[in-house]
Amino acid sequence: MASPMRSLLADLDRYVQSFRVFLERSTEHQSMQEFVERHLPDVIASIGNGKSTINVLSVGGGAGEMDLQILSKIRARYPGVTINNDVIEPSAEQISKYKEHVAQASNLENIKFTWHKETANEYENRMNAEKKTKKWDFIHMIQMLYYVKDIPATIRYFHSLLESQAKLLIILVSGKSGWETLWKKYGPSFPLEDLCSYVSSADLPRMLDSAGLKYQLYELPSHMDITSCFSEGDKDGELLLDFLTETLDFAKTAPPELKQQVMEELRKPGCSEIRDGKVFFNNSLGVIVVEP
Repeated sequence: MASPMRSLLADLDRYVQSFRVFLERSTEHQSMQEFVERHLPDVIASIGNGKSTINVLSVGGGAGEMDLQILSKIRARYPGVTINNDVIEPSAEQISKYKEHVAQASNLENIKFTWHKETANEYENRMNAEKKTKKWDFIHMIQMLYYVKDIPATIRYFHSLLESQAKLLIILVSGKSGWETLWKKYGPSFPLEDLCSYVSSADLPRMLDSAGLKYQLYELPSHMDITSCFSEGDKDGELLLDFLTETLDFAKTAPPELKQQVMEELRKPGCSEIRDGKVFFNNSLGVIVVEP
């Protein structure tokens, strides 16, 4: 009998809901903010040298929280320069949230926003069909490479759009995270349906080396409180389980044996640590800065 399990990406609304709970329960954005504060100024130190306009491309920009922090750093480094910020994002709901964030933010003068409701693949195909190759001074791909069909080809394509002083910033889960443990073991049991593939920062050096690209790696510690996953019927816990397994209604549709194994795995030291009766999943991130 075919498994009733379906990919979480088959229901974009549920995906966005589960992603929001993930952000509330994890230190994901705090870890990225720390990177933006401590390391990004060095990364962008020369991207706008001698330019009156800086072109930034956000691939999978989501609701824009991290984008706006990145833009504020670029703006601080190059005061008075016009910044064109193009966003590729397939979710209409996320674009709508992004526009709300822009409307509420201050300090965005000199920044022009353009949103493209499409996937990275669709953007590439459209540009090729229109025979366009726009070049960019800074491209970032934050937590989105899981959702492309051919990861090395996608990296090569966007890397080819870099100006001579530009940088490509990629953020993924770390090869030392609980994601690596969980997905290496159970990924084949989850219903990915070509919509999602597991990749971590541990996989990128091989791809970048074979493409002959130069890069720097950073590790960002992060964790997520998944205690609610172990309370039967807890709505947020169920959404987190969906996010962890990329499975729609995992708690209700997973075969009992798989569900039991995943729940046991999530408590083990390879995935999480238990402190004060709470279960904290290792959500550490890897950052890769690729040179032009």
